[in-house]
Amino acid sequence: MSGTKARRRTAVAGLRQRGYDGPISSRNWQEAPSHITAGMGSDVVLDLGWGRLVFGHTFNDQTAVVAALRAEGSGRRDIAMYVRDPQVLVGLAPHELFVDPSYTFRLSLQRYRPPRDRNHEVFVRMVRERSELDEVNRIYASCGMVTADPDVMWDNHRTRTFTYLVAEDTRTRRIVGTVTGVDHVLAFADPDQGTSLWCLAADPQSAPRGTGEALIRVLVERYIARGRALLDLSVLHDNEGAIALYRRLGFRPAPPVVVKRKNPINQPLFSPKPEEMVELNAYARIIADEALRRGVRVEVTDAPSGEMRLTFGGRSLLTRESLSELTSAVAMSRCDDKRVTRRLLERTGVRVPRGIDLGSDPSADTAGLAAAEELIRETGPVVVKPARGEQGKGITVGVADGAELRRAVAEAAAHCPDVLVEELVAGQDLRIVVIDHEVVAAAVRRPAAVIGTGSDDVRTLVQKQSRRRMAATHGESSIPLDATTEAVVRAAGYAMEDVLPRGERLEVRRTANLHTGGTIDDVTDELHPDLRAAAVAASRAIGIPVTGLDFLVPDVSGPDHVVIEANERPGLANHQPRPTAERFLDLLFPETRAMS
Repeated sequence: MSGTKARRRTAVAGLRQRGYDGPISSRNWQEAPSHITAGMGSDVVLDLGWGRLVFGHTFNDQTAVVAALRAEGSGRRDIAMYVRDPQVLVGLAPHELFVDPSYTFRLSLQRYRPPRDRNHEVFVRMVRERSELDEVNRIYASCGMVTADPDVMWDNHRTRTFTYLVAEDTRTRRIVGTVTGVDHVLAFADPDQGTSLWCLAADPQSAPRGTGEALIRVLVERYIARGRALLDLSVLHDNEGAIALYRRLGFRPAPPVVVKRKNPINQPLFSPKPEEMVELNAYARIIADEALRRGVRVEVTDAPSGEMRLTFGGRSLLTRESLSELTSAVAMSRCDDKRVTRRLLERTGVRVPRGIDLGSDPSADTAGLAAAEELIRETGPVVVKPARGEQGKGITVGVADGAELRRAVAEAAAHCPDVLVEELVAGQDLRIVVIDHEVVAAAVRRPAAVIGTGSDDVRTLVQKQSRRRMAATHGESSIPLDATTEAVVRAAGYAMEDVLPRGERLEVRRTANLHTGGTIDDVTDELHPDLRAAAVAASRAIGIPVTGLDFLVPDVSGPDHVVIEANERPGLANHQPRPTAERFLDLLFPETRAMS
């Protein structure tokens, strides 16, 4: 028997002899014997930057727990754990507190079994530099979690009470996951020798499979090395994927419940939603959640299309995701036809790429095709696209000669009889969201890409990345295994059956459309003032209250740009944590602005 196990068993036996028959954190409905809690800290509250942990079983007075929760900071989410008699606690302030709809799961560290094979795609380690906490917050935001104060996290990190772990993708060295641990022995001399796990998160865009499990295992093994006995965590009751993972690792349900304040962040947890909301996609649901938080009534009128009726103070508006009745039919038609968009922007002075408008029978428009071939000779490869359409359908990028041009025109015409040929402008694909003629968010969109493992062929890598994108976007994004993907891979010098070298990045689509597996990086704070001004000018030229404008730019921090199209229904959920839904509700119901 190891020395650590022997000491642990001796300590537990000693507690049994003194009349203690189980973890006090499990027996939250009764007072623990005083000889067990002697020396344990009292009224313990720990600040994690995103909120505070209130350890209810360290308080002798329930009203003091209520007072601690009332001290919650704005924009923060405090959590009261191990509260004794939670029904009494909530009864003391029923309009302020609620029992969280979550489960507590517990792992007995004595029963932990290490994995047969380690995950070689991620390397889990401690946070090393303060700047890495910005990456932690980036992952929190991408998972819809409350971000934390980096100064608080960094101060915590320099103590042994807190453990901040990050997972690196071994192929790219990018941080793709994080987890936080709290040592209850160091926090308040816990007689249970307990610990807890918080804020497990993996980057939905790029984390390799098994990142969450790798983070949990490293945290568990660190606490085993310290001689701790238990690891607890709290998980929402409907997070089926996480619950399945915890059960597989040996976690089991435990009695403690969680109590929280009825604040705007927690509103979806304590206020009932219309049953139909569960059928909404992410782009409609972000708007519905914000509406409910403000007291706006939500009636789902057609879930598959994301259509809802929002009502406040006797005034109702129909919305379809970010498209509302405030967008006129004329403005919508201007966005729908890319040729009209180009003309309106050019007249306003907004820069657009050179282009050729082929007729309604583009294959027979010999003059137009000749002009398009001349454009290729003057500017190099071009883009061929349907004049109407969305989600990147029918677009061919990099058309370099007459034969390719005719094939691309036929492909575009299959989606819309009117076809547009534009010069291919090099640069980053930038989406700027403008609401009520103000820039709210900006992001660079990147084409779908895979990273080599050294063992998987390109086809397998695409399939794996596509599954990750589908999970991260609730089925809205995936990488098609079609002729376009195969052509892009072939142009890069690979076949779909080739094994991609470890760490090598391969783009598998030409366009950065999110529906075909593209990813998105927020650049709102880096945006050059000229780009902001061009976006606002474009929204005013079209006369549209909500739009997503697609730019091509060499650098988001510089002034150079062209605008290639405008979208009348931009996906607001793609830009979290930017306040896109908040500004949308401000536009629809300005009287609720104070609630944002």
